[in-house]
Amino acid sequence: FKFTKYSDKIFTEAIYGGEQIDKQIAALQRPTHIVVATPGRLIDLLQRKAIDLGGVQTIVLDEADEMLSMGFKKELDEILGFLTAVECKWLFSATMPDGIQDIVKRHLSKDAVRVQVNRKNVVNAKIAHQYLICEETDKLFVLLQFLKSEQKNRGVVFCRTKAMAQKLAKQLIAKNIATDAIHGDLLQKERDKVLRAFKNTTLQVLVATDVAARGLDIEGLSYVVHYQLPESEEYYTHRSGRTARAGKEGISLCLVNAKEIKTLRNYERTLSIGFKQIRAEK
Repeated sequence: FKFTKYSDKIFTEAIYGGEQIDKQIAALQRPTHIVVATPGRLIDLLQRKAIDLGGVQTIVLDEADEMLSMGFKKELDEILGFLTAVECKWLFSATMPDGIQDIVKRHLSKDAVRVQVNRKNVVNAKIAHQYLICEETDKLFVLLQFLKSEQKNRGVVFCRTKAMAQKLAKQLIAKNIATDAIHGDLLQKERDKVLRAFKNTTLQVLVATDVAARGLDIEGLSYVVHYQLPESEEYYTHRSGRTARAGKEGISLCLVNAKEIKTLRNYERTLSIGFKQIRAEK
């Protein structure tokens, strides 16, 4: 969406839930070359006959596995059903679960070309992967010590659940650390407000869940902390990729218990990376 401003005469509209649909309908009355949409809101507009997909020449499904994990399989099938005549179809996905393979078989060409990135080339070599062993009861203290050492820098702390993200953000705020959280329950305008505060350096720390942080692109982040390990190595890649951008170096720190070391070893094998153990300050 941002890149279109560098092109001539390309008009783009973003349509998504949480915003007034009447304004979006009005915006679509203008000449529009590209529509960036969430599945639910696009279906809503189709049902209202507020958008015509008859002239679509290209469709792109970005982060398709995430849309499926959020329960949008039915909506995607319905949308693609309107676009059977479209010859140029692109699907991007970090994983290929059965639901994605079903979409490929049903809606893409039988001759569709699959391009897969070598896992060894996925993780940024400028990221220092570290881990610190601690008990659950000590995690907050350990995190506070780390944030103190990075107080001149900004970063993202990842949690697996929205409840944990909200709880941790409140705990950090109570310790006078400028913090806010993003998670799946936020309306788009609420999410945008938090991200604006983080981008303009009003916030030092952003606490986030995996789904909410997908596509997060903020320059100058010195670290990410995995307060809770992600569900898969793909999520670890997405998380750690928030730091060490534009040629800079960054830290990806995992707070783990002794049993979770096995998971880190799996990351090392799968992603061809190495973890260095660090110890908490006493």
